[in-house]
Amino acid sequence: MQTNLYDKDYCLWLEETVQLLRKRKFTDLDVSNLIEEIEDMGRSEKKAVKSNLKILLCHLLKYKYQPEKRSKIWLSTIFEHRDRLEDDFAESPSLKRYFEEVFQPCYHKARKQAEIETGLPLETFPLNCPFTSEQVLDMDYLPE
Repeated sequence: MQTNLYDKDYCLWLEETVQLLRKRKFTDLDVSNLIEEIEDMGRSEKKAVKSNLKILLCHLLKYKYQPEKRSKIWLSTIFEHRDRLEDDFAESPSLKRYFEEVFQPCYHKARKQAEIETGLPLETFPLNCPFTSEQVLDMDYLPE
């Protein structure tokens, strides 16, 4: 396989790479780009966990600290991002460890986002997350 096919036609490169793997023609593989793609897949999965967690935390903060503005849209967003994380963990259980690792840094970003979205002072939101990681993932939990 031509190495430059990766740069010229990514989808065709993927199709040919799959065929070479199925045929066990390992010597014909574009190994350097294949390694890069596999690494990118892992990074992409982790980025999705962080993104879903930040959105979820932000909406939980808004729900808790702006009760007068609670809406079905907020509830829907909370459910949607819990569901996405649940699906991610079912597919790749090791992502749950990553979720725990990034929980506090994601909370700090969600706290800032909640300040921007609500107009409330940053001090409104505790420095440490008021929810446990279990509560954040619990489909039935809502902060009151």
